[in-house]
Amino acid sequence: MQTGQLLAFRSLPGLRLAAPQVTVDKPGQTKGLVLTDSHNGPGDQGPLILDSSGQPVWFLPVSSDATYSKRAMNLRAGNYLGKPVLSWWEGAVVNEHGEGHYLIAGQDYSVIKTVQAGNGYQADLHEFFITPQGTAYLTAVGRAEADLTSYGGSRKGAYYYGVAQEIDLATGKVLFQWRSDQHVGFDESYTTPKQFGTEPWDYFHLNCISVDGDGDLLLSARNTWAAYKVSRSTGAVLWRLGGKRSNFSFGPNAQFAWQHDVLAQPGGLISVFDNGAGVFVTEKQSRGLVLRPDLSTHHVDLALQFLHPGGPILARALGNVQLLTGGHTFIGWGNWAAFSEFSETGEPLLVGRLAGSTTLAYRAFRSSWEASPSAPPALAVERAGAGATVYCSWNGATAVTHWLVYGGPSRSDLSPIGTAAKAGFETEIALPSRPKYVAVAALDAGGHQLGRSLTLET
Repeated sequence: MQTGQLLAFRSLPGLRLAAPQVTVDKPGQTKGLVLTDSHNGPGDQGPLILDSSGQPVWFLPVSSDATYSKRAMNLRAGNYLGKPVLSWWEGAVVNEHGEGHYLIAGQDYSVIKTVQAGNGYQADLHEFFITPQGTAYLTAVGRAEADLTSYGGSRKGAYYYGVAQEIDLATGKVLFQWRSDQHVGFDESYTTPKQFGTEPWDYFHLNCISVDGDGDLLLSARNTWAAYKVSRSTGAVLWRLGGKRSNFSFGPNAQFAWQHDVLAQPGGLISVFDNGAGVFVTEKQSRGLVLRPDLSTHHVDLALQFLHPGGPILARALGNVQLLTGGHTFIGWGNWAAFSEFSETGEPLLVGRLAGSTTLAYRAFRSSWEASPSAPPALAVERAGAGATVYCSWNGATAVTHWLVYGGPSRSDLSPIGTAAKAGFETEIALPSRPKYVAVAALDAGGHQLGRSLTLET
């Protein structure tokens, strides 16, 4: 049930979600669900899964308002110990950084592992992914002091530095650590201490890690407008793409600023979400980019560019670009809480967003995900004249196609009294008569029972 910008559900009365809005939903989309998050807007904050029509599949509320003290971001699918999993960050947002931890959940949504940053750091919200080797890369943030008078700051000025870590998930041991202020100077920043007032100077702002085909790393720093190729063995910066000390020249429309989600891609390509806005504005609209760097000539050309299908938007933060199979591209449009899928010819196949002018979503992914929650289906019943209306849902279930309604004179004497096709997150079923007790069972396409609700008295 939608009320204004909110979705609410009778079967789960404690759940309130910024309403998803899909304006383009065409055939030919990549199979899978949309994994994102919702925070800062109307309703609850938490990780969110949608289908292509914009219907919620799973939502986990972690806080009931727009508080910065507890948020969840960076929901993505992965593989851990040979099984599909979800992971996401939870914690407090402090000066645009995260102070928290990452959670890994199985296909019943039960948390199977909590992952902390190592060496005394707290896990930052910006990056976490599991590798085939049973490790995880994550970002963290440190704070230090230095003489910042040359940059308009104080003699003992506080600043933030970025930390990239690889963690062994079995032991929690830090296998690799890289610290930005040991390799990248303050003079590379496009910001100044004065722009941050009494807060520490965020000169670098590490927001992405990816592993290149040669095993080395590609790190993105929003406030230096650069991506750094970093040796996995020594930590040395091998080259810079963009920024004040770029090792590459750029072809038309290939440069970027205030970027997020710089990823090494197969074939030597690099994808970028070019925000074009941050502490100050540099571009008229944000873009999704695929770049083609030539390591022999140190020149970069624009291979692909994607603009928001509904008209220009400028995302001052957040955002990502995901290259899909079949040449498709999926884009999360940062703090607009919008998402789009494009075909190999650039045609928009899916365009949507979450309601609310203040609603934010960090990233959005198109991913395969199948799950059967450990909690039972939810049920609510309302009287309707001589009959009743049943409201049923199963938060997180991906295989439900129908609902089977049971009714009877007692909890121990129930029999099937009707079926209905699943219709969105919550299905409403009208009963012409009103049995004393009802329950529902979730069925898959083959008619197999996947789960059964508690029995309610009408």
